[in-house]
Amino acid sequence: MQTKKMKIAIASDHAGYYLKGKLIKYLVREKYEVKDLGSFTSDKVDYPDFGHLLAKVVLGGEFELGISICGTGNGINMTVNKHQGIRSALCWSEQISRLARAHNDANICALPGRFITESEAYLIVKTFLNTSFEGGRHKTRISKIPLKMY
Repeated sequence: MQTKKMKIAIASDHAGYYLKGKLIKYLVREKYEVKDLGSFTSDKVDYPDFGHLLAKVVLGGEFELGISICGTGNGINMTVNKHQGIRSALCWSEQISRLARAHNDANICALPGRFITESEAYLIVKTFLNTSFEGGRHKTRISKIPLKMY
């Protein structure tokens, strides 16, 4: 009996367009349900347009986790992290992606499209999607992340 794989949303700017396409094929092959939120060409675009959309669909619960990609991963990561409830982690290695999920309960994996290879991206994403949040002492820390007005 095959278990249902989670629903993943993915977005990029022009710098992440190529890698996004490769990751979508990989995720579909692995039986994930994937929604491509754009960019749909390698023409120059603004990463916030796609990052905000990704954050909204993850926060809305339509998708369990998200993947974002831009040249350095930083711009789109900063964008999605503007949304309360998003915990996006810039992941450039397998270990970072594992710890982002296990310790930080990250719900979006931001990738630096110009600084990692395809094989590194596959491993980072596979690790991110297959690692569970450990809870415990980390849950207390996570609860302190949202901005509270004092």
